[in-house]
Amino acid sequence: MAKLYLLRHAKAGWALPGVRDFDRPLEASGMEDASATGTAMRACGFIPDLTLCSNARRAKETLEGLAAHADTGRVVFLDTLYTEDAAGYLDIIREHGKHGSVLVIGHNPMMEDLAAAVSGNGEESARDILNYGFPTSGLAVVRFEGSLAKAATGAGYLEAFLTPSDL
Repeated sequence: MAKLYLLRHAKAGWALPGVRDFDRPLEASGMEDASATGTAMRACGFIPDLTLCSNARRAKETLEGLAAHADTGRVVFLDTLYTEDAAGYLDIIREHGKHGSVLVIGHNPMMEDLAAAVSGNGEESARDILNYGFPTSGLAVVRFEGSLAKAATGAGYLEAFLTPSDL
């Protein structure tokens, strides 16, 4: 059984004049939410073997806040998690599918689209929350019967969906 953890980066500030979107930092509340998500992951026993993290500053800072409270496994930074769509995210996950569990720290709308696409079934409360959108610091936990190398649309089971308001 494989697990896919999809984490949207924490709350970031708007880009200041002369600052690229890629370089937007987290707000103070975003750092707090990232830390709280790490604490919740540890409490729930959500431990990825591998973390794939966007190279965008807000994603890296989310990882820092999370890693201060939870095990993140080996970490790989990818520019493609900033530029790809949900289908591209799924391809990246399949490429790293030899790992039993993978955490992806990325961006919306890719996270929301991917979580909805791969979750063919799931806990009713988790699915209800996901139907309202994928907030910053939202964490979807999707279980697959086989390897993540064969993860497919509709093949996952959404077992949990945590949001900052839950933490």
